[in-house]
Amino acid sequence: MKWLRFMITTTTEAEDILVSDMYDIGLEGAQIEDKLPLTPLEKEKMFVDIPPVTGEDDGVAYLSFFVEAPEDEAAKEALKADTVEKIKAQLSESAQFMDIGSGEVAVSETEDLDWINNWKQYFHSFTIDDLLVIPSWEEEEASAHKGMILRIDPGTAFGTGMHETTQLCIRQLKKYVTADTQVLDVGTGSGILSILSIMFGAKRALGTDLDPCAIEAVADNIKKNNIDESRFKLIIGNIIDDPAVEEEAGYGYDIAVANILAEVLIPLMPVLYRHVKSGGVVITSGIIDGRENAVAEAMKAAGFEVSGIFEQGEWRCVTGKKS
Repeated sequence: MKWLRFMITTTTEAEDILVSDMYDIGLEGAQIEDKLPLTPLEKEKMFVDIPPVTGEDDGVAYLSFFVEAPEDEAAKEALKADTVEKIKAQLSESAQFMDIGSGEVAVSETEDLDWINNWKQYFHSFTIDDLLVIPSWEEEEASAHKGMILRIDPGTAFGTGMHETTQLCIRQLKKYVTADTQVLDVGTGSGILSILSIMFGAKRALGTDLDPCAIEAVADNIKKNNIDESRFKLIIGNIIDDPAVEEEAGYGYDIAVANILAEVLIPLMPVLYRHVKSGGVVITSGIIDGRENAVAEAMKAAGFEVSGIFEQGEWRCVTGKKS
C-alpha cells in the first residue's frame, strides 16, 4: 500500500497545536520529529523502544501526516493539491496567533515497508549480560557469541528489549524461572519476556495484550526463535476489567510479569494476586523514578510481600512474592 506523506516544517512550540489543527481538517497518523528530550511523564507512557534524541534542540519540528494514495494518478495529484491547499490555509490561520516557523509543506510518497526499514538505522545487536539480542540483518554477529541469542526484528508497534524496563524484567525472570515455571505475561507486546522465559527453561507462558497487532508480532518472534508454539498462548483483551479474559488466562502461575506503566500496574495488582499461586513471584516494571513506592504500596495492599526494588537509569522494577 502506498501513502502520501505531507511534512510541515514548523517550531517545537507550535507542534502540539498544529497537530490538533491538522486533525481538525481531516489528517491523521501524526509523526513528530524534533530534538526535544522526553519528559518523565512522556517516557512513562511510552510502550515501545525509541531511538535516542541526538544533538541540541534547535527549535525546529517536522510534522508528517499520512494519507492513503489512490492508484489512479489523476486522483492522486488532485488529492495532493487539495490537501496542500487545506494545510496552507490552516497554517495561515494559525500563524496569526503563534510562531509556526517556515510553514513549508513538502509532499512525498512512501510505503508501509519504508516505516519498518527506517528502524534499521537505529537498531543494532546488543547484549544484556550474556544474552545477545540481534536483528536478522546482523545475523553474522551470532556466530561469535557463546551465550543465549534472542532474534528479533523491530516493527512499528512494539519494543525490542533495548529499553531499560525490559532489561530489568529479563534479569528478574532469569533469576526465578525454573523447569516447572508457568509464566503470565501481561502486556506481552512482541512477546519478548514470554519467549525468553521459555528459553530460560519455563514450561509454558501465557501473554495478554490489548493490541491485536501483538498477534502477528508474537507469531513472528516465536518462529524466529524456534519456540514450540504449544508452550505459548496469546489472549487479546484486558485482563483487568474483562472477566472472560481473566477466566481464559487461568490461575496458579509461578510468575506474573508486567512491563507496562505505574498507572496500569496499580489496579492490576489484585488481578495478579488472584492468578499467582502461593509462593509465586510478581515482577513489575515500566516504572519511572519516583513512582516505585506507589507501585510497591499497591503490591502490598493486594497481599504480596515486596521483595525488592531494582533500578536501571531512570527506571524501576518492583518485585514481590505471594505468601
